[in-house]
Amino acid sequence: MTAVTTRKRRPIAEAETDGGPELQAAPSVAEQIDAMADPDFMTSLARGLAVIRAFSDMRKAMTIAQLSQRTGISRAAVRRCLHTLLALGYVDADGHYFSLGPKTLTLGYSYLSSTPLTVSAQPCLNSVTRELGESSSLAVLNEDEVLYVARSATSRVMSVALNTGSRLPAYCTSLGRVMLAAMPADELDTYFARVKLRAFTDNTVVSQRRLRDILAGIRRDGYAINDQELEIGLRSIAVPVRGASGAVVAALNVGAQAARVSRQQMEGEFLPVLLRGAQDLSILLP
Repeated sequence: MTAVTTRKRRPIAEAETDGGPELQAAPSVAEQIDAMADPDFMTSLARGLAVIRAFSDMRKAMTIAQLSQRTGISRAAVRRCLHTLLALGYVDADGHYFSLGPKTLTLGYSYLSSTPLTVSAQPCLNSVTRELGESSSLAVLNEDEVLYVARSATSRVMSVALNTGSRLPAYCTSLGRVMLAAMPADELDTYFARVKLRAFTDNTVVSQRRLRDILAGIRRDGYAINDQELEIGLRSIAVPVRGASGAVVAALNVGAQAARVSRQQMEGEFLPVLLRGAQDLSILLP
């Protein structure tokens, strides 16, 4: 999972509903935090975590003003968060620029080293990658996004590097759609009511009605194919990973360059390998 007198206007996302396109301003991180009514909710802790998550592959070092714009949190609050994180060793400073320090890795290490899914995943992913010669990933659904918890990469198929901890929208990724398809109807309704659909490419489906039809097909077929909806030139296929109860707990996928691998090849050659990998992972889960 940024004192200013004005806040930068958030991007306006377009989502197609049954009544036609609807323009809505996506709430900022700060607005989401401020909306929490729980008296035991620690606003300062939430702001600190938001500042940590504001850093990305594209913006490894940022100023207080940039972090404020990215999160919607006031500069004064961002400054206090950075002061605390710097004192604790989670952030490094170079003049007016701040970046995450190596100590932040410890925040995720306990999860990665103690969760059966992630402990068991790497050998399985390595096996899938060796057999197919393409990058494979394992992800869970977290806060409306897919969160990569393990990855075995052969080459970089996206313009943005994907690593453990990377996050992508669920509605336009094969990993995300597999997990959305497994959601109970009421949870899926809540998801669509909350998430703003926007196009990443000309192929991205942003019609809620069309997405629901796609998810119904995934439930029927047991797999999802994403055909250049997240990035032109990228095609991927994903299958669900189920726990002992039969519930979907994660998704396993393989991504490849669309120019080299067709949809038919993914269904005929990649799908059986992924299904075996998902079954191997399921057996190891409690």
